Amino acid sequence: MFSKEVYQSRRKRLAEFTNGDFLLFLGNRQSAFNYESNEYAFRQDSTFLYLFGIDEPDYAAVIADGETTIYADDVTMDDIIWMGPQKSVADKASEVGITKTKPRRALINDVATALSQNRAVHFVPPYRGETIIELSELTGIPNGKVKESASRKLIDAMIALRSQKETCEIEEIERHMAYGYNMHVTAMKMAVEGKTEQEIHAAIDYQSMLGGGQVAFPTICSVSGQTLHNHTYNGILKRGQLLLVDAGSDSPLHYATDNTRTTPVGGKFTQKQKDIYQIVLNANNAVIEKSAPGIKYLDMHLLAARTIAEGLIGVGIMKGSAEDIVARGAHAMFFPHGIGHMMGLDVHDMESYNELYVGYDDEVKKSKEFGLSSLRLGRRLKPGFVVTDEPGIYFIPELMDKWEAEGKFKDIINYDKLKQYRDFGGIRLEDDLLITENGCRILGQRIPITIDEVENIQN
Repeated sequence: MFSKEVYQSRRKRLAEFTNGDFLLFLGNRQSAFNYESNEYAFRQDSTFLYLFGIDEPDYAAVIADGETTIYADDVTMDDIIWMGPQKSVADKASEVGITKTKPRRALINDVATALSQNRAVHFVPPYRGETIIELSELTGIPNGKVKESASRKLIDAMIALRSQKETCEIEEIERHMAYGYNMHVTAMKMAVEGKTEQEIHAAIDYQSMLGGGQVAFPTICSVSGQTLHNHTYNGILKRGQLLLVDAGSDSPLHYATDNTRTTPVGGKFTQKQKDIYQIVLNANNAVIEKSAPGIKYLDMHLLAARTIAEGLIGVGIMKGSAEDIVARGAHAMFFPHGIGHMMGLDVHDMESYNELYVGYDDEVKKSKEFGLSSLRLGRRLKPGFVVTDEPGIYFIPELMDKWEAEGKFKDIINYDKLKQYRDFGGIRLEDDLLITENGCRILGQRIPITIDEVENIQN
């Protein structure tokens, strides 16, 4: 964990936002895999980690009237027999600057007392069933109403705190980027004919675990890159295909990395693949060049979309002007997702609070237009934001057939030319950016990305 002063400062700043309100935080519990004592790898709730730093199950906390209380139970002798000696709850609390602890069962009475005094009990939106049930039992709110009863005041305060990363957070992400780099270079070297997606997937996740953590999200490793989130690994690589890998590592303190690279099987692009790849790389680089404080990330998405449209005009797939193509939304056939999202303790940072609150505000509203509606971050950038930059071009046969049958954008899309790309797959290139005082920079050593760099990996 970070120093106790980091967590003390965070809680102090939160108290300034919330004026002594009764704030309730439930850490995560263990989750059974297939029976009670066989459990999934534990992952602490990110809000709890951010404020309290204790990476253990069955903890809760209350911040009220300027005082923080940790609720948890010390281990039993039976626990020690199975797990070995453990620090006491008081010792763990002391490490993050908290002196007041109570048994877990005391939380019931303390919340009930607050409610009896007509105090509002503030909590962030739960995302696990057992947390919803416990919040319902503690507050009396029906299960089905718990999520919508989350405190907007606390949500806004947490977003304000977590959006602009502290120096220690940036250092943790950057230090762990080396493992993300190794994940992707390993996959690129293994992209040879006859390898299976499963073999490469296993090697990628192994590289992440060498860094002391798990993967930040289920690894995407597929020669069917036109499927944006493909989590099946049953393909066998063939020369001429493109292997798309979207993967990230979870650091020991649970900060994420998130990168995507696309590699030709056998190490050499065809000319057609080079043409499309370079368009995506141009879009990626354009966003890096222009991202800076005060810039709407919505505008960076539109910049990437125009760059993609210009490139597709150049290869004869689209017609007209890039401005008109993007204004009408025709580019979304090939680029149906957003340019990026916040990243930090969560790979899609803070999205458990609600994407609309994290990525949008009173100035920038979320669009309902196909493609643009998938943009997770549209608001103006600030120094300390960590964001992903991930343009892509995908040739989705089912979508191509649907739009052609509907006569959609037939004045823009050259459907005859498009037939040559039915088995192309998809290309996505993703870097993680830190917004600085004057612009942005890529976090970590940049994973090989130019055509020459990628083709030289297997040499």
